[in-house]
Amino acid sequence: MLESLKNLKALTGFVLDADSIAVLGAGKIGSIIIRALSEKLDGVKVIATGRSYETLQNAAKLGAIAIRENRKAVLESDLIIISVKPFHFPQLLKETGFDVWVDKTVVSVMAGVTLSTLQKALEGAEVYRAMPNLNAYVGRSATAIAENGSGYRKNTVDALFKTLGTTYWVPEEYLDVWTGLAGSGPAFIAEIIDALAMGAVASGLNRELAYKAVLDVLEGTALLLRARSNIHPAQLRDEVATPSGTTIRGLTVLESRGVKAALMELVEQASRRSREIGTEVNERVVKELTFMLQQVEKNK
Repeated sequence: MLESLKNLKALTGFVLDADSIAVLGAGKIGSIIIRALSEKLDGVKVIATGRSYETLQNAAKLGAIAIRENRKAVLESDLIIISVKPFHFPQLLKETGFDVWVDKTVVSVMAGVTLSTLQKALEGAEVYRAMPNLNAYVGRSATAIAENGSGYRKNTVDALFKTLGTTYWVPEEYLDVWTGLAGSGPAFIAEIIDALAMGAVASGLNRELAYKAVLDVLEGTALLLRARSNIHPAQLRDEVATPSGTTIRGLTVLESRGVKAALMELVEQASRRSREIGTEVNERVVKELTFMLQQVEKNK
């Protein structure tokens, strides 16, 4: 345990103040989190829950203690990550009950369910929302995290998500834009990569070589911009674009086809859709939670 915490401190700058972590919902993002925690926190117990045998089997292979009982997972853990589908959240609470959350640290990666809703449902817990992306699979997630104001275990939550990549603490209202940019971003970038590679194929390069070249150019450009963080991307563009050269010819095509405007709009539209989905999800969850809490009060 001690060596594991030392390794984590070297990686993140913080020690993870938790001996046991529960991941409620070992689906796609849950599995990625489990894998990162199991690989980087050898001394910390990771408990995972799932609805199907296949999900539990996969979680066990990744190094977690796989069980079906969500209530048991919460009771036995210091820190809980909720990664079920948002519409399954009320059902999760039916299984856990409302009495198990006091003094727990809970991080939701559910889209749309707000901090205020989480605080109402998880009475006595310190709650956070986190939005990682698919790049967490290779330890390069750009994760946005929002807090509800208490922040007592903020360093612990930050350390946990640094096992997936880079963390950014943002106001909750930024999460929809973050989803449109960083959450959907891997899909957008994948489309651009495919288009560039296909352009090279159309010009005579074989597909495999074109694909590798695009990935190298993309990764190298990102590293170059990080290394020269004081420059605007347009400055790098101008350094490459020589008068009457190949680059300016290609840039002329981008301008004439409105590609830059289209890329700006796709992030705007994705962000707008995230807000729409979030409103729909949260309203539905709040309605179900209100009914459940009323029933609990009646049965007291």
